[in-house]
Amino acid sequence: MGIIVNLDVMMAKRKVSLNELSERVGITPANLSILKTGKAKAIRFSTLEILCKELECQPSDILEYQDKTINP
Repeated sequence: MGIIVNLDVMMAKRKVSLNELSERVGITPANLSILKTGKAKAIRFSTLEILCKELECQPSDILEYQDKTINP
């Protein structure tokens, strides 16, 4: 599991669509989609910062760590 991206959860809580968030933060819908689906290999701090600012949340609301060795 490792790092879990909860961007979709935060977007749902804030009732904002992918296209709307894309326009607000200046990131293409395709790149936001890659991040939202957890397929991104990395995220810049500047990107995380602008997402947190726009969604009024903390980085821990978007990113979560789950130990791969623990079975839920």
